[in-house]
Amino acid sequence: MPDEVLLLCGDAEAPHLARVLGEENRQLTIIHVGGRESLLEAALAPKPGFRRLIAFCTSVIVPADVLAAVDGPAYNFHPGPPTYPGSHAASFAVYDGAEQFGATVHEMTAKVDAGAIVAVEWFDVQAEYRFQDLEIKAFQALARLFRDLAPALASDRNPLPRQDIEWSGQRWTNKDFERMQEIDETTSEDEIRRRFRAFG
Repeated sequence: MPDEVLLLCGDAEAPHLARVLGEENRQLTIIHVGGRESLLEAALAPKPGFRRLIAFCTSVIVPADVLAAVDGPAYNFHPGPPTYPGSHAASFAVYDGAEQFGATVHEMTAKVDAGAIVAVEWFDVQAEYRFQDLEIKAFQALARLFRDLAPALASDRNPLPRQDIEWSGQRWTNKDFERMQEIDETTSEDEIRRRFRAFG
């Protein structure tokens, strides 16, 4: 079983996720890393044995040398479905008028949101949803997926089984998101309302 897990996530999520993993493996050492610098420091430190990396709803792009330093595969809990890789998935789904959204767990690679998919949860998008609604529901879906996968992540060195599901769609970036927040005198009222609902 794993000896150590590096948990890359926010400060609010860390104690809850760590508790879930700890309940599955009492001997597991769990190290919370909240940013790139603390991730590098922890990942490149001498290993106690089998070290696993789990990222949960993080904007940190994990460099290739970190992925090579941990025992793989590393896993990312992405707040969007396979049809919306990249940043701000909920915003672009609302803007597109997507009828379904979800959450994805996948192996991490040097390319963002491109690794083999191990789990997906889908849900329907209601017509009145704004981007915040999708973000909340995606987060809740990821929490359920985390709990479902915790026994294997905490106690099994073997890789999680891969699903026969492929990534698709545009891979959005923070720059794309910022561009969609910009309007000028040529932007129609309908487009302004559409963008406000999707991008704030």
